[in-house]
Amino acid sequence: MILNDVNPNAKIGKDVKIGNFTTICDDVEIGDGTIIEPNVIIYPGARIGKKCHIFPGSVISAIPQDLKFAGEYSTCEIGDENVIRECCTLNRGTAASGRTVIGNNNLIMAYSHIAHDCVVGDRCVFANNATLAGHVIVGDYVILGGKTACLQFIHIGSHVITAGGSLVDKDIPPFVKAARYPISYAGVNSLGLQRRGFSRESINNITDIYRYVFLKGLTISHAVELIKEQYGHTDEGKQVLGFIGNANTGLMKGYTFVKRK
Repeated sequence: MILNDVNPNAKIGKDVKIGNFTTICDDVEIGDGTIIEPNVIIYPGARIGKKCHIFPGSVISAIPQDLKFAGEYSTCEIGDENVIRECCTLNRGTAASGRTVIGNNNLIMAYSHIAHDCVVGDRCVFANNATLAGHVIVGDYVILGGKTACLQFIHIGSHVITAGGSLVDKDIPPFVKAARYPISYAGVNSLGLQRRGFSRESINNITDIYRYVFLKGLTISHAVELIKEQYGHTDEGKQVLGFIGNANTGLMKGYTFVKRK
C-alpha cells in the first residue's frame, strides 16, 4: 500500500518514483525519471528537473527563513540529474529575485541548507552540513567542504574548493582553494583544473594572476592593472578580472606566514 500525499494539481512527469509518507503540494512540477524517497516534503513553487534523486527527510521549496518575507509568490528551481541527500533544506525565493536556482548534476550531501534567492551553478559538490545564507551565488564545479558556512550575498567563483569548516565571509574568486579563518587564499585548485581539462599554460597563467592578487602585497587596484596588462587577453584573465569587478563583499585575504617566536 502506498501512503503518500500527492496533490492532484501537481505536474508529475513520466517514470517518477515517489516513496511512502512523502508530501507533494499544489504548484509543483517534477521532471521525468526523478526519484523522491520516503518522508520528503515538496512545497508549492518547486520546479524539479529530470532524473533527480531526493533522499528521505529533505524539504524542498519551503518558505524563506527571512523576516522580510511577506508571502509573495516565488519558486525553488532545481535542474536535471541532481542528487539531494538526507535532510537537506532548499528554500524558495523572496521578492528580491523571486526564485532560488540550482543548476544541473550537483551533489548536495546530507543536512545541507540552501537559503532564499541563492543561485548555484552546475556540477557542484556540497559536503555534509554545507550552508548558504540568502542571496549567495556559487559558480560551476565548486566543492564546499563539510560544514562550510557562507554568509549572505557572498559570491564564489567557478572551480573553487573550500576546506571543511570554513566560514566564508568574503567573496572567493574562481580557480582557487580557500581555507583558514578568516577565509584566505590557499593556492590554485590545480588538481581540480587538471581533471577538468585545463591546459598547463592556463593553470600557469592562473597561478601567476593570483600571485599579483594575493602574494605580492599589492593593492587590488594595482594588481588589476598588472593582470590587465599581462593576462587581460586570456580567458582566465578575463574571468578573474570580471569577478573582481563585481565583488560584493570584498575579496578574501591572501595567505600570510606567521613566524613563531
